[in-house]
Amino acid sequence: MKIQTITDMIGNTPLLKIDDNVEYYAKIEGNNLFGSIKDRAAKYLMENAYKDGIIKKDTVIIESSSGNFGVALAGICKIKGNPFICVVDPNITESNRKIIELLGAKIVIAHKADANGSYVQNRIQIVKNYVMNYTNIYWTNQYENEYVWKAYYSLGEELRDEMEQIDYLFVAVSTCGTLAGISQKIKDYFPNCRIIAVDIVGSQIFEQSTRKKHVSGIGAGILPSNLLSAKYDDYMIIEEVDAISECNKLLSKGIIVGASSGAVAYAIQTYTGYLNDLEHKKIVAIFPDRGERYLDTIYDKEWINKIQQ
Repeated sequence: MKIQTITDMIGNTPLLKIDDNVEYYAKIEGNNLFGSIKDRAAKYLMENAYKDGIIKKDTVIIESSSGNFGVALAGICKIKGNPFICVVDPNITESNRKIIELLGAKIVIAHKADANGSYVQNRIQIVKNYVMNYTNIYWTNQYENEYVWKAYYSLGEELRDEMEQIDYLFVAVSTCGTLAGISQKIKDYFPNCRIIAVDIVGSQIFEQSTRKKHVSGIGAGILPSNLLSAKYDDYMIIEEVDAISECNKLLSKGIIVGASSGAVAYAIQTYTGYLNDLEHKKIVAIFPDRGERYLDTIYDKEWINKIQQ
């Protein structure tokens, strides 16, 4: 009998067939150890940074994240024994804050928002100040770290082993690391596959939006450098209300996911690029995380009503 280590619980996630108006297959990344696709990046980054001599046991790890990558890094740092500083938004969900703190991380809160209400630039500046003023500190920099997007090669490799054909792949974007890594592998294995990036209204990745973004886990307040390494054919920008509605629709199938998954599911149902030709087409969605951490936001009627005012 093979005894697994705790980090063996990262990767090899389930692939489910979803029957909807448009039939597709969904990779359920919420089944990873700490609950999201970002577990792959945290594990790969930390293991390879150790191997390459960039970090050691006493190196302090720091990152700007109010969500899944913060949780994943807190978990991997707990396992490895490295101190971790997580720079977050004031509007971090209560569950994410408690999980990150439970895993032993120090939380630093950014307070200066930009014109669109995003704290990401202030968060990054705080990280840069730490790196400038302290020694033996390593910024994982999920927005432009090659370790981050190479971690998602594994996702492309798993899909290659699970699918004989992929015609369309829908991937939600935030730091664009997932899109960069998986797109490179999928284009190697399925050259004719069309890769569709899915973003949310209020994000700054594909359009200079002046609207405020409320949901977390998808979109970004800056244009991440990881996008330069991505191979995508098209993009869609989804309204928050449609992503939230699709999350509730997935509940009827027993699937509890975050807004990024809802946005991807909605994109699949409404993508015009199919040209009314779906016969025998194999469509794959990446569902980045599970939804229990969003009970006080996208699954809360009062919160939904508030953001729509």
